[in-house]
Amino acid sequence: MTQLIVALDKDSLEEALPLVDAAGDSVEWYKIGSQLFCKEGPAAVKALKERGKKVFLDLKFHDIPNTVANAVANGVAMGADMINVHACGGEEMMTRAVEAGIKNAPAGTKPLVIAVTVLTSMNEAALQQVLNHDNCTPAQHVTHLAKLAKKSGMNGVVCSAHEIDVIHENCGDDFILVVPGIRPAGAAVGDQKRVMTPREAAAKGADFIVVGRPVLQAENPAEAAKAIQSELTK
Repeated sequence: MTQLIVALDKDSLEEALPLVDAAGDSVEWYKIGSQLFCKEGPAAVKALKERGKKVFLDLKFHDIPNTVANAVANGVAMGADMINVHACGGEEMMTRAVEAGIKNAPAGTKPLVIAVTVLTSMNEAALQQVLNHDNCTPAQHVTHLAKLAKKSGMNGVVCSAHEIDVIHENCGDDFILVVPGIRPAGAAVGDQKRVMTPREAAAKGADFIVVGRPVLQAENPAEAAKAIQSELTK
């Protein structure tokens, strides 16, 4: 079944934790990204783990293999249940990241190490600017990076819901897909370009969906989260 991850994109734990507490048992997974981690560091992970939550540490490591391996080692050691790197860092970098995740995971845990393909804020025009040619669509580039990630031993990838089908075709149904850019029907799209509703993403086979503002900015975060989860089970 598709699981909900709430993106805890806040400036401090002082802002974030009341939302976590308000959501209560309706949310199990939270994503800690650069915004919160750069202010609070490992304390953010610790605070969520103390509340019995699972943590996706979304820092998108992209550096030389040794540096990324050490970063992943520290991330899983502090309690991250899921951690990611950029697939465009290459096969050696990803392989080293996977090895570090396995070696340094706390006893009895199996953290997921996944790769970012193409950010959901990027459309075809933006991707072509980066790649410097006009003959590659987001789906094509995502597929190429997903296949490289699987070859490297990654547990799965972060991708748009629009690429779920093609990744399943090329990497199999057991390759975990974490899908951001999810907006409930009627919600504002914001800076996302390649979006889909929770129900549509679940129907396509997303393993996890990532939702931020529709939950965090809701008057009742728990009810907002439950409404999204109800879409995932229909």
